[in-house]
Amino acid sequence: METKFLDRITKSLNSEPPMADSMDEMLDKIIPMIRPWSEDLRELGNYLGRHWIELRDDETFHELVLHIFNDEGEYLKSTDGELTLGRWRFMGNKLAFGPRVEVTDHETDVEEGAGQVFELAFLDKEFFILRRYGNPRKFERRYFVLVIEPIARKVEWREAMDYLYNKYRNNNSFYITMSVIVLLIVLIVMLLS
Repeated sequence: METKFLDRITKSLNSEPPMADSMDEMLDKIIPMIRPWSEDLRELGNYLGRHWIELRDDETFHELVLHIFNDEGEYLKSTDGELTLGRWRFMGNKLAFGPRVEVTDHETDVEEGAGQVFELAFLDKEFFILRRYGNPRKFERRYFVLVIEPIARKVEWREAMDYLYNKYRNNNSFYITMSVIVLLIVLIVMLLS
């Protein structure tokens, strides 16, 4: 127990973000550290109506992909200005969303297209990180990373990951404070004995 506590204190004092060759590898290291500060998918205000930009570590990915999740299951995706309408919905603790083509014949709307199912990896007001649901060995990318538009337009993926890490690394000050208090109590008890 004490070893884990001291390990956690030591990790919180580490000022460098973890290094990795890909965004997936970096997120595998960062998410366990910041997960306690994640919001829940049911807290819709954290992602509905916000303009999310898709972030990838792929050197050939140069599109600007905007994702918007609106009330009543409406999902909008804009790739370099080309708009695709879609739907999103909860499936237990998962989020499913994807494109929809509407065929209007004044009687019915026909839905076509394939969607994807994701589990929440991390969510706050600036980052919406989802993990693909299924066998991770089959996926080229395990994480679907969305960053709020004002930040995403200014940074590359490594800078965004550093920002995410540093944003919550400072929240570990609670552990540092608690460790100092515990050490002081131990010292006082030892001196009084």
